[in-house]
Amino acid sequence: MEAFGALHPVLQALLAGLFTWGMTALGAAAVFLAKEPPRAFLDAALGFAAGVMVAASFFSLLLPAIELAEAQGAPPWLPAVAGFLLGGGFLRLIDRYLPHLHLFAPPEAAEGLSTSWRRTTLLILAITLHNLPEGLAVGVAFGAAHLEGGPVAEALLAGAMALAVGIGLQNFPEGAAVSVPLRREGLSPGKAFFFGQLSGAVEPAAAVVGAAGVLLVQGFLPYALTFAAGAMIYVVVEEIIPEAQSSGNGDVATLGVMLGFAAMMFLDVALG
Repeated sequence: MEAFGALHPVLQALLAGLFTWGMTALGAAAVFLAKEPPRAFLDAALGFAAGVMVAASFFSLLLPAIELAEAQGAPPWLPAVAGFLLGGGFLRLIDRYLPHLHLFAPPEAAEGLSTSWRRTTLLILAITLHNLPEGLAVGVAFGAAHLEGGPVAEALLAGAMALAVGIGLQNFPEGAAVSVPLRREGLSPGKAFFFGQLSGAVEPAAAVVGAAGVLLVQGFLPYALTFAAGAMIYVVVEEIIPEAQSSGNGDVATLGVMLGFAAMMFLDVALG
């Protein structure tokens, strides 16, 4: 951890983003298995992803932002509320205008601006939209650790690493939840894997943007943390949970949420 902590925060964010992308690719490789994973597994995987993102939003983003605001002498509720709503509002704008199609949804349920793009393209855009706030959250977390000193910086760095590990863990089953439907759409296993892992390629870039943005605008650090939290919660409520509950596997999906939240909570508390 000492060697990693000595790296520039933007490089830390890039490496963490590459890790989460790699976990997405590893999960997407499930498309090469002889037997397709059952829908119940995919719903449980989506639920697990939702649980991780909810826990990460609180333990790794909102709670540190409140503590930082208190240390800066600012009203602790202000960045928590303002940044959170701005993050959700930002994702709402993208969700409204970017053409995309949620997993397992019919073509006529496509959202965003009307387009003639193929269903496969719309599916990939939907997952890319989902992964964008995850990458931002990882980058902001590593940038925040660099701006503080002493034990606070160590705790923030440990929390950022826990966040990256947690998102990587949920990206593994999520990669399968992307590539398997693409294979069902008629794509070859190679193409389904390629597009499945490609959906996570935005995370390293978003992580770099998040870390660099925090370093450039240091005074807005608490707002940056809560902005990422609001964006992640929007994705969970708008996309992941409805998708996981859409096929009658509600109990399995809910169990996945509970396990994902518990796993992320354990990682953040144990490491941070």
